[in-house]
Amino acid sequence: MKMLRTICKQYTELSNKDIEKLEKICEGLPVMSKLLKADVFIDCMTENRDTAIVVAEANPRRGSSYTQSVIGKFAYRKNEPAVLRTLETGHPSRDYKALTQENKSVTQNVVPIRSDEESGEIIAVLIVEEGMNEENINKELSFLNNATDDILMSSVGMLRERKIIDYINDGIIIFNEEGLCIYANSRAKYVYRKIGYKDFFLGEKFDNIVIDDVEFEDVLSGKVNEKSDVNISNMVLSLEYILVKETKDVKNVVLFIKDITEIKIKEKELILKSVAIKEIHHRVKNNLQTIASLLRIQARKTDDKAVKAAFSDSINRILSISVTHELLAQNGLDELEIKEVINKILKNSVRENLEGHLKLKIDVIGDNFEINSDKATTIALIVNELVENCIKHAFKGRSRGHITIKVKSGEMKSRIFISDDGIGMDEKDFEKGSIGLQIVKSLVKEKLYGNLDIKTGSKGTEISFGFEN
Repeated sequence: MKMLRTICKQYTELSNKDIEKLEKICEGLPVMSKLLKADVFIDCMTENRDTAIVVAEANPRRGSSYTQSVIGKFAYRKNEPAVLRTLETGHPSRDYKALTQENKSVTQNVVPIRSDEESGEIIAVLIVEEGMNEENINKELSFLNNATDDILMSSVGMLRERKIIDYINDGIIIFNEEGLCIYANSRAKYVYRKIGYKDFFLGEKFDNIVIDDVEFEDVLSGKVNEKSDVNISNMVLSLEYILVKETKDVKNVVLFIKDITEIKIKEKELILKSVAIKEIHHRVKNNLQTIASLLRIQARKTDDKAVKAAFSDSINRILSISVTHELLAQNGLDELEIKEVINKILKNSVRENLEGHLKLKIDVIGDNFEINSDKATTIALIVNELVENCIKHAFKGRSRGHITIKVKSGEMKSRIFISDDGIGMDEKDFEKGSIGLQIVKSLVKEKLYGNLDIKTGSKGTEISFGFEN
């Protein structure tokens, strides 16, 4: 409070009476901030008509757009046009974009604070501010459940500041202890008109106003403490009741109403899209497996070993791509666990390439993390080619073999190591490369924007490739 008075005396021309009014409103800011889960401020005009100053603030415990206090800091017209607009015109400003003192984008709802209720001079503005992110855009109004009685006792007085809460985006209705409506803001009246109610509120009984099955006695006794969604007149409304002690002996009930129709419609659309995407991936997987089956039939019709090998390589590549679509069809998400992709690839590679005399052990170790579907397809192709190369060339003349695939996650880049305990290889042969190794080089460089590293010797070969997270 002292800070508010000091700033007002130094930077504004407000009278002591005006400052006292701001101090009274300031007492209710923490309640409003907690109820709305938004940053709330009081700003006053300075001598510079393009500059306001923050004289009071309240921030929610979670979800604030600020890391430090901005009391005493300036709000400039170019950054917060709604603040200066309302200070000058007295008109409320709703859903204006703004830039905070910490250079973060937010949305502001601004209403004037006058020296008296109706036609008095504008002495300040009240700002309700939310960060422009997905969580805040879609969030529902939530309320303080464990506040102290002292804080709650000041809440109804704050809610009755008609010019302030008429421009909050949620409906607010207040009932006294007898269950009679003593206040409704403009948003609540608007919602009730949309669902077919006449414009009646003051003096009406609780049972005539509420649109759910809640009993007033249950609310008054504190038994109702959860939100409920109500479908009515093609709308979905979220309702929550909060019991407020205005004095130690007087209780009021506040009903908060939020129109969540658009949110529910978008949720249904997302569910339908998710189902459609899963079906698309399922069909793509089936089509790829059908192509692989046709190639197998063609491969059986030739006795040429080179042609059979070419068919086998093509089948493996097709199946490695189908693995990604199979996993996407199962979970419907665009993110896949990297180890799950690798393990699926190994089943195909081993089944298609393993000769009967070789006993092969394959271990997948290291970190596990999620990658997007495009990256998963690329990694699947690369791992398939490298494992296939190991099976074909690393264990010639041997009855046993061991392949280790290690995944190493980094902050910026990750890396996959594929090593074997085989006979090694000539790096010159790798430089010349088969079509498969040429594919690996191309995919690592052009799709993953990474690099390929080869270490080989008589005790085996290790090939690794990196990719950006």
